[in-house]
Amino acid sequence: MSFPGLQHVAITVSDLQRSTEWYSRLFGADPVLDEDEEGGEFHHTVFALDGGMLFGLHTHQGRESKDAFDAHRTGLDHVGFALPDSASLEQWGSRLDELGVQHGGIKKAHYGSGISFRDPDGIALEFFIAPGT
Repeated sequence: MSFPGLQHVAITVSDLQRSTEWYSRLFGADPVLDEDEEGGEFHHTVFALDGGMLFGLHTHQGRESKDAFDAHRTGLDHVGFALPDSASLEQWGSRLDELGVQHGGIKKAHYGSGISFRDPDGIALEFFIAPGT
């Protein structure tokens, strides 16, 4: 039996409106869902990405930790978005520039190449290509 791929990623944000606007610009799309969860535990805003992947923004009705994101703390290190080739990586670097999103430029390594950047809460994100693409 093969292990299934990821279907969605959800991150907790400190300011849902700010993050929704930021991710809408990044994704070039509006959310497909924006509602309180049935049990009242959290509110989620969800974007549909290519390939059937969903990306959610969560708030926990004021119960969020006020701690800043830290990739060194146990939990999420970063979210990587797959790209098909180096031309796409270059295009996304230009798109981040257009959006005014600071990034570290294209970094090449033996395991692949990527562009790292952060969302308004400092959550680490990356566009990534496999080696040889």
